[in-house]
Amino acid sequence: MELFKEDKIYNFLGKGKIFFIASFVLFFLSVGLIATKGFSFGIDFTGGTVVQVKYTQTAPIDAIRKKLATNELFKHASVTEFGSPEEIVIKTASSTDGLSKDIGDTTKEILAGTGDFEIRRVDMVGPKVGDELRVKGLTAFLLTLTAIMAMVTFRYEWRFALAAIIAIVHDIVITFGFVSYFEIDFNIESVAALLMILGYSIHDTIIVYDRIREHIQESKNTDFIMIVNEAVSRTQSRTTLTSLTVFFVVLTLFLFGGDIMIGFSFPMLIGVIVGTYSSIFVAAQLVVWTGFSVPHYRLKMAEKEKNRVEKEKMRAQFEQGIV
Repeated sequence: MELFKEDKIYNFLGKGKIFFIASFVLFFLSVGLIATKGFSFGIDFTGGTVVQVKYTQTAPIDAIRKKLATNELFKHASVTEFGSPEEIVIKTASSTDGLSKDIGDTTKEILAGTGDFEIRRVDMVGPKVGDELRVKGLTAFLLTLTAIMAMVTFRYEWRFALAAIIAIVHDIVITFGFVSYFEIDFNIESVAALLMILGYSIHDTIIVYDRIREHIQESKNTDFIMIVNEAVSRTQSRTTLTSLTVFFVVLTLFLFGGDIMIGFSFPMLIGVIVGTYSSIFVAAQLVVWTGFSVPHYRLKMAEKEKNRVEKEKMRAQFEQGIV
């Protein structure tokens, strides 16, 4: 399926400065939000108890809060809607280790008289387990990021590698910023989403970079901006189709997956959007600004090829007993 004409070259870098300025602003706003506001960590990382309650009528939140305040276990609990006015979640950081009674039964007794309801879910995570999950999640994220950076550095000329690494950090920070701003519960599903964003973003960037390298070798043009525009134009049909496919799948999860999926679907939704445009307007633009020289690169590749041929020749002579 061809969404963009193969023989037409679009001036992406000419329009990229607008996107780059927008990215610059978004990036530093995100850094400011993360530094000042932080994250709303879920019980996966903080420990505590979550009780999901479904009413047959609109949940009387004020009455529920008054009832919970009478019990020491739920004294500082938060009560919020969960997807609909009839459903709520009760979150508390209190430990339930010493309870001899099921927390669901305790909640039923406390909320008696607030209406007809059922306990749909009870999740409990101890503080020690929460700390372990937080450390393991952070470790997985940092190891993945390090591995991707090492792979990109090894595979590409340093200017491409530097631009790709900056683009990845750009995508993750902006996604983190949106999660912080909208106070999305940051839990183990959010870590999974961020790991997927890392893979998606670098894959999209590598597709663009590979096409740029191909055009440098195949084209006689020495204008790097023209080469980049041509290469990016050739990848647009593929990039757009892939991005839209992923976007609509994630959008479906976001709209119909309920609040229980929002910790995964929301970061993925932002990450797909940011990762797609950054591979075109940020990563490619950064390579241009690093002062990449097409003639110098071609000379370097020619020298590398010459050395390879000489090594092959010497190996062949050695195998034949000439050397």
